[in-house]
Amino acid sequence: MRSIINHLIQLQELTLIRDEQRSIKGASADLSELNKNIDAMTQSLSPEARALYTRLYKKDHIVLAPTNNGCCSMCGMKLAISQLQSVKQCNALTPCPGCARVLYDPTGAKWVADSPKRSEGERKVGIARFSSPALMIPDLKGSTPEEVIAELTNCLQEAHFIDNADKLTEAAIARETIFGTGIGHGLAFPHVRGIEGGGLALAFGVSKKGVPFGGAKEGLAHIIFFSTIPTAVSAFYLKLLAGLTDSFVKESNAKAAIEATTQEELWKVLTKATRYSVK
Repeated sequence: MRSIINHLIQLQELTLIRDEQRSIKGASADLSELNKNIDAMTQSLSPEARALYTRLYKKDHIVLAPTNNGCCSMCGMKLAISQLQSVKQCNALTPCPGCARVLYDPTGAKWVADSPKRSEGERKVGIARFSSPALMIPDLKGSTPEEVIAELTNCLQEAHFIDNADKLTEAAIARETIFGTGIGHGLAFPHVRGIEGGGLALAFGVSKKGVPFGGAKEGLAHIIFFSTIPTAVSAFYLKLLAGLTDSFVKESNAKAAIEATTQEELWKVLTKATRYSVK
């Protein structure tokens, strides 16, 4: 049964990658290879699992939900002990009693920062809801996607957003092998989905020399955004992705980011560039 869960997780990730490409490139996106892989993975499921996946997919592209602190990470339903044991033992596909998604026990890095309380301080708006000056790296040193991703995940760990940068790096690199996150225009958006227990977090790094992220037809990535994405905000991430892309395909914003020399300068560039594109 665990192999079926893993198969469904991979299939869900492919469909979400397709959604990402549509969000960035619109109708011009060439998704033929992705569609071929998605169709092949869907057809290779057992008839029962395929019927379940198809039924859930028609309602929402998130068909599986990791558990977090005894709850479904998508709808927040508190799970009975017997249900949690069933999920951990993985002897059968266990549906959430609230949203009907298939539950699974996640592994990997965890969100560790305290969730912000609305009553504390000034209400954050725009990009400040997901990032901060502490998550800015104005001069990435790495020459490969693996090295750059490690710098960005270490930044998140040092800022106490996640508990294990190495696990996060491993997951992000695995995600890159499925479909590269470079989109051209000098931009790349490596990320990891399923970091439960907190909110979306965004680290922003600039490579002066450029890094060869896959996915784009040509060119190096100089502007690199790394995100940790709780499953429940996968749909919102598409809007954030589109907003960041719209902002930094503009030459003036990209040039300002590359010329920034401090965290504070890069943060000002990010907040100014996304003032109207990220709500």
